[in-house]
Amino acid sequence: MLAMTTRFPPVKHTLGAAALCYIVAGGCLHANAADSAESASAPSAASKSWQAGLRRTDLVTQDLATPNEQLIQVRVDFDPGVAAPKHSHPGVEVAYVIKGSLEYTLEGHPPVSLKAGESLYIPPGVPHIARNVGPDVGSELATYIVDKRKPLVHIEK
Repeated sequence: MLAMTTRFPPVKHTLGAAALCYIVAGGCLHANAADSAESASAPSAASKSWQAGLRRTDLVTQDLATPNEQLIQVRVDFDPGVAAPKHSHPGVEVAYVIKGSLEYTLEGHPPVSLKAGESLYIPPGVPHIARNVGPDVGSELATYIVDKRKPLVHIEK
């Protein structure tokens, strides 16, 4: 089954506020802590809405025993009504909704709505969109196992 949801007990978080800046370059989305807000001061008109309302905080980056594989865990906060652009990853993603209501649309499948405490498995390379469908900020904990030689996020056309 492609889109599987599982209910987990609520999670309490104490996270640092090291939000990263998103930069669209060459069809890929890169998040780099070394980049400053000045480098993203002129996003394109098409990307302004999601860039302004989407914040990502990197939590864990760890090389795995398998060559070229890496585990990455991030927190993503979505303002109400904001959607991440259609994108894919070079490995699996498990999205766990921390708070709010998020809708995930995986290419070729109907949308799946999740609320706090539910999760979704997204297979490698499957284009998808995540959208906050609730009235308040929605947050997810995204865990990836990916090929570290490739960008984490590829923006789909």
